[in-house]
Amino acid sequence: MMFKDREHAGKTLAKKLEEYREEDGDVVVLAIAKGGTRVGYEIAKALKADFSILVIRKLPFPYNPEAGFGAIAEDGTEVLVQGPFSQNKINEIKEKQREEIKRRLKKLRDSPIPKLEDKTVILVDDGIATGSTMKAAVQYCKKNNPKKIVVTSPVSSSEAKREFEDLVDDVHILETPDRFRAVAQVYQNWHDVTDQEVIEIMQKWRNN
Repeated sequence: MMFKDREHAGKTLAKKLEEYREEDGDVVVLAIAKGGTRVGYEIAKALKADFSILVIRKLPFPYNPEAGFGAIAEDGTEVLVQGPFSQNKINEIKEKQREEIKRRLKKLRDSPIPKLEDKTVILVDDGIATGSTMKAAVQYCKKNNPKKIVVTSPVSSSEAKREFEDLVDDVHILETPDRFRAVAQVYQNWHDVTDQEVIEIMQKWRNN
């Protein structure tokens, strides 16, 4: 399957999540900002669920920023996959990402995340590569005692999908390409989501 854009991917995913529409008032859709925001918005709108963004940052390799050795969530939750360099360098990278998390929280989210306790939480991103970012999101949610955690995304590797099936209550991934190279490969129109785009989506949500 090829998605026209993130909006198309979100609407397609929403159809696979119809069962959660029946849980009136008990579903929270959390989109991993920035890339997952549009996808999550379309799902929350279709399911008539509560909606917010979750700020998590990949910990990038110094020599390859597109790849990461882990992730850190807005509450300090960390997932470390590997870090073949000094602890000082790891700490430096963590601190830089913590500062970016603070910046994004201040600019992109003007209210706290809805209460997650005893709720079904649907975690959304526009794609799952190594899985560290989504794992940090899962750990963040588990600290808040939800009733159920659902991981959903338009695309991931088959390995990542199997891993999340062991970590959460339900997983909905639309595509697991045999030759999975990058999230962008399943999108016809792909761009890096800007701060302004996230702000506009969240304003649209509040005005609905």
